[in-house]
Amino acid sequence: MSQYVFQQIINGLALGSLYALVAIGFSMIYGIVRLINFAHGDLVMIGAFTTLGLVAYGVPWPLILMFVLLVGALAGMTIEATVFRPMRGAQQVTGFIATLAVSIVIQNTGLMILSGQPRNFLFPAFMRQRVQLGSVSASLTDLTIIGLTVALIALLLVIVYRTRLGAAMRATADNLTAARLMGIAVNRTILTAFAIGSALAAAAGLLWGGKFGQIDPLLGFAPGLKAFIACVIGGVGSIGGAMLGGYLLGLAEVLFVGLLPPQFAGYRDVFVFTLLIVILLLKPSGLFVRHVEERA
Repeated sequence: MSQYVFQQIINGLALGSLYALVAIGFSMIYGIVRLINFAHGDLVMIGAFTTLGLVAYGVPWPLILMFVLLVGALAGMTIEATVFRPMRGAQQVTGFIATLAVSIVIQNTGLMILSGQPRNFLFPAFMRQRVQLGSVSASLTDLTIIGLTVALIALLLVIVYRTRLGAAMRATADNLTAARLMGIAVNRTILTAFAIGSALAAAAGLLWGGKFGQIDPLLGFAPGLKAFIACVIGGVGSIGGAMLGGYLLGLAEVLFVGLLPPQFAGYRDVFVFTLLIVILLLKPSGLFVRHVEERA
């Protein structure tokens, strides 16, 4: 039984890594502009289809990752410049509606250009091999997802906490007006935050397609919604909380399906939203908001 549980933990960490990559972008954007970007999940779809196109042209995988990060960053910067910046200072409900509209536009544009037919998406054959870890085994795909996510998050934390750009981002998140008065280029800082968060979401699209094997233009809805839930669990606006919330949600979802009888497998989303309601009732600010503070 312990071997089976350990196997499910590895699966949960892989799924949680995907949620964490998307959730961090949600929290970064909310922390700075105090708005939830509901189009953020659609960047997962953009990243997945960018990967599919590059694979068709025979681009090497290391270069594919770099291109996907770049495309995600450009998409996020475009959304910020055309939607968020003109509405900065408007009521929050205005921003919510605008980002929902952007999400619908992206999804329907994808349907018109790419059609709704699911596309097969496979990593190289060797990625489907299994690696023995003591008494259990894990697929190389899952280990790659976990390892690459940890590397990207580590790089993000270095940027946020060890660079002048990161200090500017934290100052802007703490008090936008004061940051502007101190000479910080607020517009450029916000644009950079969108670029970084969107690049991580696009990278999640690359990994999502490799793990589940199929993609379609509506792909971004599920990971975007789950990542938003992860943000709420961890504490909206906290990068560390979003990361921990993503892993907690991934582990809880996989263990729910793996440890309960098979007839409950179809209720995994019910479990996820029930977990969200319970946490909102018991700790509305998020589970980790006190332990992971974002200090300027």
